[in-house]
Amino acid sequence: MLKSASASLLVLAALGSYARAQSTTTAPTPTETAMTKAIDAEAPAAAALLEKIVDINSGTMNLPGVVKVKDVLEPELQALGFKTRWVPMDQEVARAGHLLATHACPAGTGKCGRKLLLIGHMDTVFEPNSTFQKYSIVPGTNGRVATGPGVSDMKGGLIVMLSALKAMKAAGVLDQSEMTIVLSGDEERHGTPTSVSRRDMIDAGKRNDYAFEFENATRIGGVDGKDSVRIGRRSAISWKLEVTGKTGHSSGIFNEGMGFGAIYEMARILDQFRSELREPGLTYNVGLVLGGATAERNSTETGGTATGKVNIIPPTALADGDIRTLNDEQTVRVKGRMEKIVRDHLAGTSARIEFEDLYPAMAVTPGSEALLAKLQGVNQTLGVPKEEILDPIQGGAGDIAFVAPYLPGLVGTGADGAGAHAEGETVYLDSLPLQAKRMAILMYRLGQEK
Repeated sequence: MLKSASASLLVLAALGSYARAQSTTTAPTPTETAMTKAIDAEAPAAAALLEKIVDINSGTMNLPGVVKVKDVLEPELQALGFKTRWVPMDQEVARAGHLLATHACPAGTGKCGRKLLLIGHMDTVFEPNSTFQKYSIVPGTNGRVATGPGVSDMKGGLIVMLSALKAMKAAGVLDQSEMTIVLSGDEERHGTPTSVSRRDMIDAGKRNDYAFEFENATRIGGVDGKDSVRIGRRSAISWKLEVTGKTGHSSGIFNEGMGFGAIYEMARILDQFRSELREPGLTYNVGLVLGGATAERNSTETGGTATGKVNIIPPTALADGDIRTLNDEQTVRVKGRMEKIVRDHLAGTSARIEFEDLYPAMAVTPGSEALLAKLQGVNQTLGVPKEEILDPIQGGAGDIAFVAPYLPGLVGTGADGAGAHAEGETVYLDSLPLQAKRMAILMYRLGQEK
């Protein structure tokens, strides 16, 4: 983890290292040429497989749907020589489960170059009640853009991963590789506790050298724009604030006996959050506020009820929100500042705040910067522009953060597209073979390292 006191320097340091990274332009080896040709030849079949899995609804809470996607992917991996294992999670954390696949080095552990961890997920945010259910080509795009639920986030990434592995198999180099694949069934809404739902992923992170998260990438400027990649992801942390105060006739508010009431105390706390917490790379949102004579969240915590009268001092107020941070250091610092603000009560009130860590941060590290330089070398070999580094503030949290303390990694090695998590989500179909070529060559080269 980086230890900079200023969160903004993390991104600036990454950008500086990216600009300074020097890679010698190299022509593709015969093996690399064979892999790129295999990917081009397999592109129509890859697009057909994408359509097949997109048309399977696998909303996180549609557990049978997630299993159906697994049933399509598992034979594909087995045909490539992976040993697969399904880890059900329905009884432990009320989620479908995870697909694990391992490809052992025939010469023994650690004797096939770098050990690689490939991360992805089979679920989407689109549950069966969504009106967005089917794959189709977007009219007027000359067949370059497709739409569908999860088409880029991240079923397109699953296709990129499979295409890269198939190309390595066709070129005869996959058999000399050591890899672990972890495909979760609940990335969009992971089960808790994460000590259970991310147990196998974390164990795999401890055993490998590099991690690649095949989440959707961003093409800056749209379908004809610049490709990008990330080497950091922000955390996702939720918080709940509960405020209480004295109640009585409104004519007594502000006096020594009654104090300020719960809603004024809530307003003070939230406004101090707004004005005092700001720092680079940090965002904090208030998503729900309730207050009055009574206030109660609903069972799904997506709303609630409140009652009150204009002449009654409100005794209760509730607020829910989230925090996104660049690294663990920033997380600890911001939580401490929020707790201090909450403790500074107005007269006649009290308050408490609780945090729930949903996803840790993936901090920018020298190891990930070095891995990025290797990827840029692949781009030079392919004769395509270097990829831009996407600022972590422009993306959400993800599974790779759970293994980030143990190994360097890259984020966004999957398909390019737009509109993730919204109806109308798209994928740029030309990104599938390009991303597969990048990853096949990079994984092959890492397998050649001693």
